[in-house]
Amino acid sequence: MRFLLKVNIPVEAGNTAAKAGKLGTTIQSILSDLKPEAAYFTDENGQRTGLLFFDMQDASQIPAIAEPWFIAFNASIELHPVMVPDDLLKAGGAIEAAVNKYR
Repeated sequence: MRFLLKVNIPVEAGNTAAKAGKLGTTIQSILSDLKPEAAYFTDENGQRTGLLFFDMQDASQIPAIAEPWFIAFNASIELHPVMVPDDLLKAGGAIEAAVNKYR
């Protein structure tokens, strides 16, 4: 199943890693392990933020996905299942059933 992982790196932790020359290399190392389908970096609420899209087969993978960010950067994360357009098309019947039942 495809997921979105949103990672927020606190400014102080990010600055400390940047000043030590480790911000980019640590992020790259984590990404090498995760192998996301796509990764985007931006800011959110004044913090360095990553938006990573990847497949997860089992909930037991969550610690391996989250802990590197927690440990390396004291980051906060959000993990959300997401759909691509083909997934949304497959969900059409369920959406229609919900409309018919709850309208």
